[in-house]
Amino acid sequence: MSYGPNWADLFRHAAEQVDKILRGAKPADIPVEQPTRFELVINLNTAKALGPEIPPTLLARADQVIE
Repeated sequence: MSYGPNWADLFRHAAEQVDKILRGAKPADIPVEQPTRFELVINLNTAKALGPEIPPTLLARADQVIE
C-alpha cells in the first residue's frame, strides 16, 4: 500500500515553475508549493501474500488497485 503525492501533478507544477523562471522571474521570488493531490495505491497480490485483510471500504477509496 502506498499513499503519496501524484507524480504527474508534481511534474506539471515543476514545469510551471520553470516557465516562470524562463519568462524572467527570480527563483527566490517564486513561492514554494506543497503537493495538493495525493493518491492511494493498494497491491492486492502483495497483501494476499503477506496475509493482512484489506477492508472493502479502504479498497473503495483507493485511486488504484493492483490485482
